[in-house]
Order: sequence, then C-alpha cells, then structure tokens
Amino acid sequence: MRLPVDPNLPIPPPSAGEFARSLNFQLIQWMRNAAQQVNMLSEGAISAVTNAATTAPTTGAWQQGDQIRNSAPVEAGGAGSKYVIVGWICTAAGTPGTWKEMRCLTGG
Repeated sequence: MRLPVDPNLPIPPPSAGEFARSLNFQLIQWMRNAAQQVNMLSEGAISAVTNAATTAPTTGAWQQGDQIRNSAPVEAGGAGSKYVIVGWICTAAGTPGTWKEMRCLTGG
C-alpha cells in the first residue's frame, strides 16, 4: 500500500492571514516529502535511505552495530571469488568507530 503524496488539508480562509496560509503550504510540502520517502523506502529505493554512502564513515560518533548502506555497489574480486560490498557495519563504537565491509558473494 502506498501513501498518498497529495495530502488533503483544508485551505485556510483569507481572513486567517498570511501565517496560516504559509503554515498550510509548509505542512503540505512536509507531508508530501514524507509520503514520497516512505513510499520509496517500502519499494527498496536507495535514494530514500538516509544512511547510504559510497564509503565507510570517517567522522562522527557511531555505536557498535550501526550500519551504512553502499549507494554505489559494484562487483569486485577475482574469478571464483567475486563479491559486492552492500555496506559497512560498525564493530567497535567510537569516533568514527571501527568499520568492516558487509560483502555479498556473487558466485562469479
């Protein structure tokens, strides 16, 4: 089930003033963006993931078990041992923590 991306909020009357109309507009924009992101997440779209990167983190505080998805996966390795790095997992908390690749064998 997809969320509707055009929320049906009541339009404030002109007597409500500019603030009410501006607030209404901002709420509609926020609800539309949230619905689009939830829909993309449910479909598995990497563009909806806010914890995706092309490399493991090198800054910031992280906890053991935190994960980052690889937003640019490619097949690597040699014949008979090819794999794709699907992301990174923090194995020791810290700033930036200790990160290990999460690999998926491709059988190539």
